[in-house]
Amino acid sequence: MDGHFGNYPSAWMVLQTGLQLVSKFRSDAALYEPFAGKYCGRGPRPKYGDKLDVRKMKRKYLKVDATEAGIRTQIYQAALLNREFASPINVVVILKTNLSSKKQAHVIFFSTDLELSYQKLYDYYTLRFQIEFNFRDAKQYWGLDDFMNVKQTAVTNAANLSFFMANFSSALLRPYRKDNPAFSVLDLKSHYRGCRYVSETIKLLPRKPDDILLTEIFEQIARLGMVHPAFEPVSTA
Repeated sequence: MDGHFGNYPSAWMVLQTGLQLVSKFRSDAALYEPFAGKYCGRGPRPKYGDKLDVRKMKRKYLKVDATEAGIRTQIYQAALLNREFASPINVVVILKTNLSSKKQAHVIFFSTDLELSYQKLYDYYTLRFQIEFNFRDAKQYWGLDDFMNVKQTAVTNAANLSFFMANFSSALLRPYRKDNPAFSVLDLKSHYRGCRYVSETIKLLPRKPDDILLTEIFEQIARLGMVHPAFEPVSTA
């Protein structure tokens, strides 16, 4: 989930489903080390240790330190505490420093899965954007916003069909985008709609046109309505 859901209520909701949350904290999130001092023997045992400055992390948490094109990238990982969360959380801090201007920027990712490596945590979070694109395509092109079902099985089938078509159309687009990168889902739908119109029209003719003419008909009609027409011949097989 994105940073809007980087809080304990969202984490609790996710954990109740048997899943783990990967999200992002605000840049000014208060993070603490677990208390590692000596217990004095009176009162409740301390839980929170030192508050961390994410731009001055301890070296023991450093996982990556690399410099490229004048930008130094440091990646830290630690099991830390936040006062909103009931238990420790897996925190990954990515700190970038411009070596010429000394300006710094950072981002704080986290997960409720304490065993997750920093590489996987970062990779999983970046998948969020592809997930959002899939939802966008399913809503915009494949009816996820439009179905009127209310029963559980019918809703499940409608949602699964929408996402299946989002994935299936992505596979169908690949050969067209090799030569025409702008070819879109709308172009794909226009293409197959045109092919269907031609197929149904051919059935009404007393005599089927020869293969060369038939190919030209398919090619021309399939382009109608396209924003970015495809130029490769349309197969009639």
